[in-house]
Amino acid sequence: MSSATATAPLRLRPRPAHETKHIPVLHYPFFSHSFHLAQLDNGATNGTALWLGAQCLSLYLADHLKPKPSPSPSTALLSGGNSSPVRSPAPRAIELGSGIGLSALALASMGWDVIATDLPDVVSSVLARNISHNLPQLPPHSGNVQVRVFDWSVSPDHWTWDDPRAIASPQPEKLDPVAQQTSLLAPPFDLVITSDTIYLAELVMPLLRALHGICKASLAASPTARAPPAYICLERRDPALVDTAISQAKDIWNFKVERVPYKKLAKAMDKAGAQWDKSDWEGVEIWKLTLRS
Repeated sequence: MSSATATAPLRLRPRPAHETKHIPVLHYPFFSHSFHLAQLDNGATNGTALWLGAQCLSLYLADHLKPKPSPSPSTALLSGGNSSPVRSPAPRAIELGSGIGLSALALASMGWDVIATDLPDVVSSVLARNISHNLPQLPPHSGNVQVRVFDWSVSPDHWTWDDPRAIASPQPEKLDPVAQQTSLLAPPFDLVITSDTIYLAELVMPLLRALHGICKASLAASPTARAPPAYICLERRDPALVDTAISQAKDIWNFKVERVPYKKLAKAMDKAGAQWDKSDWEGVEIWKLTLRS
């Protein structure tokens, strides 16, 4: 065996989610670093465990978006005549149904600022803890992640972007004025993502309305902004349900819909070193939704 072969580092690879449901804390490799992700598989809710969609979407986005370079500082004059470096703002994303936080942390590691959202039980049991534990361990020049409750059943005209706890909640609480001083992420967004969220017929319309509302809010927040692309990663367990969701996105919510070609997704998985059998992620699809003008 050559010395080069003997000393080559062993690259860890992520295991498909169905092999790791029993592990309470995942040591999840993502390129040059790892996340430590607590999960629960107690049957109480689907959102507290890792699912394939988040795995595939995070690897696809890592290949498609490419890590954002560290913003080069520009020079700004202060009132005293001194110059100070000013960094360009990071691109901004929001995720619906963040679960244990894998995709949000993956985007942050690539330089994105992210709002990670889910229902209260998911936020309190796994999501908030995973984000707070992993953020300090991200590489230099990573983005930030803020966690908030987002209930899709709440109509967009009842959303709020100035509450650090919740964007959409059926029972909003009075906000402490001190908490409002926090600098919060808000529209416009450059990217919207969601994964493993199309599995019940009654959730399809609320999800699509939420995606549509976020895109409209982004357009309203900046006269020069384009509607952000929205990526949905799903498993085609129920073909009729998936087909209905895609049709409604196009016909009711005015999205242009495009499926990411299988070859592009497979290439991203291979480049990331996943080395999974095709059967491990059979039926996973990524759809890109773009709001028509």
